[in-house]
Amino acid sequence: MDQEKKSGFVAIIGRPNVGKSTLMNHLVGQKIAIVSRKAQTTRKEIRTVWTEDRGQIVFLDTPGMLSAENRLGEFMLQEIHETFKSADAVMWIVEPVKKLGRLEERIRQLLGATKKPIILVVNKCDEKKPEDVAEAIRLYQSLGIPFRDVLAVSALRGTGLPALKDALFDMLPVGPMYYDEETVTDETEREICAEMVREAALRLLSQEVPHGIAVEMEEMHMREDGSMYDISCAIVCEKQSHKGIIIGKGGSMIRKIGQTARIQMEEMLESKVNLQLRVKVREDWRNNDLFLKHYGYKRKKG
Repeated sequence: MDQEKKSGFVAIIGRPNVGKSTLMNHLVGQKIAIVSRKAQTTRKEIRTVWTEDRGQIVFLDTPGMLSAENRLGEFMLQEIHETFKSADAVMWIVEPVKKLGRLEERIRQLLGATKKPIILVVNKCDEKKPEDVAEAIRLYQSLGIPFRDVLAVSALRGTGLPALKDALFDMLPVGPMYYDEETVTDETEREICAEMVREAALRLLSQEVPHGIAVEMEEMHMREDGSMYDISCAIVCEKQSHKGIIIGKGGSMIRKIGQTARIQMEEMLESKVNLQLRVKVREDWRNNDLFLKHYGYKRKKG
């Protein structure tokens, strides 16, 4: 009866920090995308997969809408537009605000030009009064976008997510399963572990530094006796002064980053991890196409 199952690709779009990655992680029941309160946390499309009796939803998490200030920013904008084009449906994730800004206008223009079914998802509804959520919904509906459905959820608490899955399956077409039922993401363990280091750095470092860092996975292997993974990563920054901040006094900051990332890696890998971190300076790497490709900022095939 596979031909009666529904399947499709759902793009997740929104401004930075509205909870897109948190929502996606909760929808698939596993942490795949990294999360922080800083902008540019998600830099490239991340695919996650939810499979059940009704079929399969492939979620496409995108970077938050922003302006392109460098080559990395241009790549991120391209990720949004290319992901949007390949999707069967769109979830616009918003917050219950009282006023819309220029990023909402850019998203309205993008969505207004499509015939793809769109669901408006008002996240963080647990942080506002019901009347404030209702007012925000009216505000978004006044934009003239023909939303297929409008739902209020809390990604952090999991509120409203079953109803959201129901709405998504209702609007997806009948189709084949794109991934086997055991697949949760097409990200490799190496990629996820590198992102865990970047997440730890985002959470622990000062506001200025995180935008200019990347993480390069240098080595990852299980010991022959199966006792633990040995993992080595390089944190890449743009300035010599940032290197000192990342390392910290007496190595205190890089130890904190390593400890935080290691705990997450051990939980995901279900194994002990020996994590070694070092810091490299690559001046203006965000404007260097070769470095961008080397650090994983390139379009995936298919």
